[in-house]
Amino acid sequence: MAKPRFPSASSSLSIQRAAERLKAGHLVAFPTETVYGLGADATNELAVKRIYEVKGRPLDHPLIVHISSINTLDTWATDVPNYALDLARMFWPGPMTLVLKRKEIAMDFITGGQDSVGIRVPSDPVALELLNRFEQLGGPGIAAPSANRFGQVSPTSAIDVQKEIGNYLSSQDSILEGGSSEIGIESTIIDCRNARPVFLRPGAITISMVESIVESVSESLVDSDVRVSGKLGKHYAPKARVIINQQPKPGQAFIALSSFPTPNGVHRILSPENSGDLAKNLYAGMRMADELGFNELVIVIPDGQGIEVALLDRVSKAAKGR
Repeated sequence: MAKPRFPSASSSLSIQRAAERLKAGHLVAFPTETVYGLGADATNELAVKRIYEVKGRPLDHPLIVHISSINTLDTWATDVPNYALDLARMFWPGPMTLVLKRKEIAMDFITGGQDSVGIRVPSDPVALELLNRFEQLGGPGIAAPSANRFGQVSPTSAIDVQKEIGNYLSSQDSILEGGSSEIGIESTIIDCRNARPVFLRPGAITISMVESIVESVSESLVDSDVRVSGKLGKHYAPKARVIINQQPKPGQAFIALSSFPTPNGVHRILSPENSGDLAKNLYAGMRMADELGFNELVIVIPDGQGIEVALLDRVSKAAKGR
């Protein structure tokens, strides 16, 4: 299969052409502040079906719809609670997905047959320009899960996307370059269909941040029956077996904050200074361990109630394997 179009940098012209390809029913991988997404016209069933085929993703797993601003939220969602609007005003554009009651435009092929739809406004400038240009062409939203094979490590660079799914894309698809993802882990997902919000997936928008806007927040998944991305027990997994919060042994790869020493015979993959840097580089570190051929990767997650919660979530799921 011919390789997808892969510009060295995302110019205004390349973004415009990518928007046109989306409108024509092709796929575009693009950067967001969380991870790179694999996008299609969210109203085009055949295009969306190709996302599932390229990823090897189960058809009942819903996709997140990316929109250009809060002003187009009512295109996709109905009966939006006031607290959800407050959250959107505070944290959009940004790494937060809201699950809301869907309108008819959100078809079963997007929602996995559910009566809800996940919506977010990314803050990455390339993503926002792509969304705005697609909207000018009549496209109301871009459906985009992470641009990787299902269950594997999410990509945080255009090179990651090319290595991961380049052979599954056609010459009419494209990959937009946007550097390394700023945050590096997927968005926070919050179920906002009912009287109070329910945290479904932790991310850079933490529960304490949400509680500063909304008084009553639930962290109990039993309070929500909705299927969302990343809810499976096994996910985000490299080929190497991931081991959490243990002293590494000779022959193993190792990721931890720089304050942790590296034992003799252990290969240090990453030494980030803080939790934010660890999040930004975590997936790249997992990929590096695989590229170097390590069978085991020890990851030490720092204590904390901020982005550390999301880090532990991702690494715990990776530790359970594919």
